[in-house]
Amino acid sequence: MTTDPLRNVEPPKPEPSTGDTPAAGASKVVAARMRYIERQARLAPGVFDVAFEGRAPGGTGPLNRHGRPQLPPGQRAVENWPVLDLGDQPEVSRADWRLAVSGAVAAPRTLTYDDLLALPRTQLEVDFHCVTTWSRMDLSVSGVRLRDLLADVAPLDEARFVEFTGYDRQPGTDVPYTTTLPLERAAEEDVMLVVEADGEPLTRAHGGPVRVIVPRLYAWKGTKWLRAITLLPEERLGFWETRGYSNTAEPWFNDRYSRRAP
Repeated sequence: MTTDPLRNVEPPKPEPSTGDTPAAGASKVVAARMRYIERQARLAPGVFDVAFEGRAPGGTGPLNRHGRPQLPPGQRAVENWPVLDLGDQPEVSRADWRLAVSGAVAAPRTLTYDDLLALPRTQLEVDFHCVTTWSRMDLSVSGVRLRDLLADVAPLDEARFVEFTGYDRQPGTDVPYTTTLPLERAAEEDVMLVVEADGEPLTRAHGGPVRVIVPRLYAWKGTKWLRAITLLPEERLGFWETRGYSNTAEPWFNDRYSRRAP
């Protein structure tokens, strides 16, 4: 039986930016990024619809913890941790936070923050690669491995993909942030539901109280302000993937964008 992944988890209504109507604010970030994608299509067509077959991972520097060059192609290392979002930073307290896990699972459930922390806790150092060309190296994160949560809900045989939904929405709309991973990628050992970063509780700006981090893919695959995880038999393209970003998002192949039709 499939249950509604968003039951009892109503996201906060978006607040318009000062001086903007919701409709005007809705398109600023998204439109700017889509214009940039069109520019990249003209200037760097090789970052669109990248083929991996027969290619070795690219990049520079010593091998990282996964055996790949430390810095992927086209990236620059930064010391800080820049903040990027849709223009909506929902405020969700730990007491109010809920995570609905449903779809093709044997034991769907809705977790509180305390429920999440009752699962095995893990601390890792990870690298964080943003498609906007910066990389934050050796970020210390603490939380729950996604594969430990998946083991708790027991994906069914037909489960092939994992869809993440955030509390954030494109301002002025009811469109939530979503992204999807193949189940095998979602279950990798360093895919984390993060509650702390650099030894401090995850801030609102970085997606607190709980966000996903997927270190081996570009950072948009890690949903901030996480509110739902849905196991799917078939893939659904996410927010940015329907707006020109690659669905595979492989940093070491410069796999940034796609020309697929939305």
